[in-house]
Amino acid sequence: QVQFVESGGGLVQPGGSLTLSCVASGTIFSIYALAWYRQAPGNQRELVAGITKDGRTNYADSVKGRFTISRDNPRNAFYLQMNNLKPEDTAVYYCAAPQGSKTSIWTADHWGPGTQVTVSS
Repeated sequence: QVQFVESGGGLVQPGGSLTLSCVASGTIFSIYALAWYRQAPGNQRELVAGITKDGRTNYADSVKGRFTISRDNPRNAFYLQMNNLKPEDTAVYYCAAPQGSKTSIWTADHWGPGTQVTVSS
């Protein structure tokens, strides 16, 4: 099974930008769906952004227009570009290849270690 490791988190001021990277242990060319999730203190883990093999994207309403997900299959990596960051974006961010469920293709149950994003002045 392909494993994923997140990186690129850190402390940024509100309105700032940050790009997260997710590097896979093997090829991602054939993986249909890739996604970023986050979990803030006291909250449940939520889908932030997803991208399919054919380029279809899905974003949480709270990040639409601010975040962009992309995949680089030759580098076995995918990314989350985060712009105009808000304190509400503070969370641990995780990447995964969701296996899907009967209700959503974005359901995942195998997680990397995550990377902390803190947005604060």
